[in-house]
Amino acid sequence: MTRKGEITRKTRETDIAITVELDGKGKAEISTGIGFFDHMLTALSVHSGISMNIKVTGDLYVDGHHTVEDTGIALGQALAKALGDKSGIVRYGTAYIPMDESLAMTSLDISNRPFLVFNADFTNQSCGGYDNCLTEEFFRAFAFNAGITMHINLMYGSNDHHKIEAIYKSCAHALKTAVAYNSDGSTLSTKGVL
Repeated sequence: MTRKGEITRKTRETDIAITVELDGKGKAEISTGIGFFDHMLTALSVHSGISMNIKVTGDLYVDGHHTVEDTGIALGQALAKALGDKSGIVRYGTAYIPMDESLAMTSLDISNRPFLVFNADFTNQSCGGYDNCLTEEFFRAFAFNAGITMHINLMYGSNDHHKIEAIYKSCAHALKTAVAYNSDGSTLSTKGVL
């Protein structure tokens, strides 16, 4: 069975088409109009092993907020679609990822109970055309639309590029664990469903 999700989402602010394939070996085709964001989404795809085709046209003449947040919404919806009823998955994942002087941790539960705890501070306003404050906006939109409880903690670091990249990669590795099939195909819940 192919675990695949496709979402198209068009508003007055963004036009988005996303396809994800959970077992697609992390092939990434990303175009959002924000170079640094493309770099982070490529890392998310490659390190999670989830193939992602993401095409976004947004109102970047305003700023990057709508593009980044709406991409998180649509990516979360596509992931939820690919997971279906979420039966047979490991469900939980935790990963610590270093990026030079920075260390980030993501712990998540694909639970249908969305929540985000985000603890990270950045020194500068932006990395290239990407506003660093949008990192939290992306992960909130992604977690809430995918039905994930997600805790992100930047342990330490000094370079904002490294901090943000460690965050995206830690999320990727936590996702890789959580979306994998468990040993017996059962739903990991005392309720019997997620």
